[in-house]
Amino acid sequence: MAATQSKARMVVLALVAAGSLAACEPRVSNHGYVPDPGALSRIEPGVHTQLEVAQFLGTPSTAALFGEETWLYITERREEFAFFRPEIVAQEIVAIAFDNRGVVKEIAGFTLADGIVIDPVSRTTPTYGKQLSLLEQMFGNIGRFNTEGQSGVSLPGQ
Repeated sequence: MAATQSKARMVVLALVAAGSLAACEPRVSNHGYVPDPGALSRIEPGVHTQLEVAQFLGTPSTAALFGEETWLYITERREEFAFFRPEIVAQEIVAIAFDNRGVVKEIAGFTLADGIVIDPVSRTTPTYGKQLSLLEQMFGNIGRFNTEGQSGVSLPGQ
């Protein structure tokens, strides 16, 4: 009987160990768009237009908001362990800049190593007014509404 309990205990411990090891494997996910290298090599600066680039590569992941017109094709690989925050382990960016005529000016590539980590400012902007309690927010407007006869303006929905 003691041998049976010992074997059962060993089986349970083996299952717990196997489950623990299986849970340690990260969940890997790929995000974004990876342009086909063959299509990317066909694009020549000074020759192709935005329309042709869109036909070769598809719609960009994003476009630059300031400065010259630049399309960005971004892909990233993330790993996530259990409940921890996902970590970006690889990132590739293809940036295609266009001149004012919409013709390709330059093609550049960037990786995760080229990125700059920034720390957002945690300050808050003060606003003027008063802090309202929950009850003031809920009941503060009671009696403040005008009827159509008093103001001459009809209320929404009437």
